[in-house]
Amino acid sequence: MNKHYQQDPNDYVADILRLYLELPETPRKANANDKITAAGLYQRGIQMITVESAFLLASVRRLGRSPDLPPLSPIRSLAYFLPVIQEILEKQVNDDYLKYLRLKVRSLCGRNKIAAKCG
Repeated sequence: MNKHYQQDPNDYVADILRLYLELPETPRKANANDKITAAGLYQRGIQMITVESAFLLASVRRLGRSPDLPPLSPIRSLAYFLPVIQEILEKQVNDDYLKYLRLKVRSLCGRNKIAAKCG
């Protein structure tokens, strides 16, 4: 956690929401609670790389599920990712892991044919 996070709070919230909405299986539009959750992440000093890593890790886990299992319901809230953000904070991931997660999400999006929201 970075207590001295220097990004403007409004820019931080906008960046978090943009990343969130670009993910597969997330809503097309953020709601008021999503904005509050993103602002709370800023207040806690959570770095952008931590949030992005959590978004990608959760997406890899969802997209990588066995096709034999029943489908999961869509993600409806940014708060869904809070436990994964905490997990990433405890693991301290690096840039290489983030690159791996980005590639893995792209790969799984292609496999699952949901490329509409897969960058």
